[in-house]
Amino acid sequence: MRVYAILAGKGADVATIPPDAAVLDVARALAHHRVGALVVADDGGGIAGIVSERDLARALAAGEPDVLAWPVTRVMTAEVLTCGPDDTVDHLMDVMTTRRIRHLPVVADGRLAGIVSIGDVVKHRLDELREENGLLYEYLHTGR
Repeated sequence: MRVYAILAGKGADVATIPPDAAVLDVARALAHHRVGALVVADDGGGIAGIVSERDLARALAAGEPDVLAWPVTRVMTAEVLTCGPDDTVDHLMDVMTTRRIRHLPVVADGRLAGIVSIGDVVKHRLDELREENGLLYEYLHTGR
């Protein structure tokens, strides 16, 4: 299966935050959108970075008194790995496992087209396994 099929099922909405937002804004946006990561995007829709719950936890662990006022650019990951709509889910699993990341923004024609999380990939794989299981069960019990 390909990334576009996952986006077709979950939608292409992406929670974003501007680069000049504060760390407190990140925490509020993560809670509001009920997501584990936000794409840091400039006004033109270009990806400036990605900030996750892990980034937020690391920033808070620094123990600085003004951490909540820091700009998101101070805690985000600036080198963002992305995928395309035609990439396979197997490829995403490899990238996410190897690079130890949980979110991959989807870029199509140079624009942000969605985001895929490790949860989306696991759900897809479970759906595939359930379908395969059902087909095997039917074949073993009916011969068809």
